[in-house]
Amino acid sequence: MTDKSVARKMLEIELKVRVNSLDPIRQNLENRHAEFRGKQHEHDIYYNAPHRDFGSTDEALRVRYTDSHALVTYKGKKLREYGLKAREELNTAVESGEVFEQILARLGFTKTAEVNKWRENYRLGNTSFALDLVDGLGTFVEIEIIAQNDDADATNQIQRYAKEMGICGEPILASYLELIQSTR
Repeated sequence: MTDKSVARKMLEIELKVRVNSLDPIRQNLENRHAEFRGKQHEHDIYYNAPHRDFGSTDEALRVRYTDSHALVTYKGKKLREYGLKAREELNTAVESGEVFEQILARLGFTKTAEVNKWRENYRLGNTSFALDLVDGLGTFVEIEIIAQNDDADATNQIQRYAKEMGICGEPILASYLELIQSTR
């Protein structure tokens, strides 16, 4: 018996904008009855591989610690055809982030940076909203859809929500890691 299912690439498509205050966006989300999914501290530790430079290949590998768990994430090269920040994202929870970090160290991976942020999560339908306060950077809003393969409607939906909620400003295509590194 052969498995004829086709693996579908999951893409994270997002709009990230720096904002002066999170209060009006929070109020707009509450007025629209967005589902509040909690507030948490996220401590992200980024790694570089011994066999290639993720800064050059536009990839990322991170271990994220939250109040309740550890998550390992691989992010692929940014895809420019969506007009917003889009990239493949693979996530998996790990029982112990500390043990996973020891494994990475034993394999020759090196820590490159740490990012601390406090994030409020909201959801409207298939769209996630993150209200972020990032150490050393300030306040940001991210509107994100996880799309399968090339969901062309995701970009339009994100831009529509941004306009409706008064989220304006230049889209930031850089990750928080890249923004932190650019301040050094």
